[in-house]
Amino acid sequence: MATAHPLVSPTQNGKIKQMTESTLHDPAGPDAGAAGKSRGHVLDVLRSASGTVGVREIAEQTGLHTNTVRFHLHTLVGEGLAERSNEALAHPGRPRAMYCATAPPTPAGRRSYHLLAHMLTGLAAERLEHPAQAAATAGEAWGHYLADTPSPTQHISAEDSVGRLSRVLDDAGFAPGPVDGGTAPVIPLRHCPFLELAEEHQDIVCSLHLGIMRGALKEVRAPLRVERLEPFVAPSLCVAHLSRTDGPTGDAA
Repeated sequence: MATAHPLVSPTQNGKIKQMTESTLHDPAGPDAGAAGKSRGHVLDVLRSASGTVGVREIAEQTGLHTNTVRFHLHTLVGEGLAERSNEALAHPGRPRAMYCATAPPTPAGRRSYHLLAHMLTGLAAERLEHPAQAAATAGEAWGHYLADTPSPTQHISAEDSVGRLSRVLDDAGFAPGPVDGGTAPVIPLRHCPFLELAEEHQDIVCSLHLGIMRGALKEVRAPLRVERLEPFVAPSLCVAHLSRTDGPTGDAA
């Protein structure tokens, strides 16, 4: 649903120990010694193969016992360095486990996303005729994208829509606090993930944030709209003021 002026860019929980190729061959790494070198040889065979390879083929090329090869393959699959599949058979029988290397990991190095964000925000401020309006438009498009769309027949209450908006804000890093309900709900936002940018370009960043909230409410067909965003009422607190509409926000708009 993204539209023009995307000033910001929008997977599965769990911790996986990352093992790089250098770790596999590094005698000082966690797999130091023969085990680490053997595993590196197994990985080398997988990466040099034109397709999938079986345990016996790997054992023949490395000189390792098949049980040792299976152990290393199990570890490589767990580390995300190899993939396992079953051999396609044209006749009845148990298919062999086949293995191949995954794509090489992205080279390690510093990523200057913070600098990039400053550069793009500065570019928007200098080159766009109405940067705050463009930011609000971009934010609203991303708000539509970030919200979970309810089914066409589902009725969304004000309370439900506030909860859905809070989840979007929480996922984006705004750390929304308990909502002050009533006819004009107020959502305290205890953390600004764009703080450094907001200190330099508050009009753009806060307009982007406001657009995200408005887009999310429209996407869920909420009977609410965001009237205004009150930035930095305290050093680490912004406040979003909502109001009720006569019907779903998307219809009213």
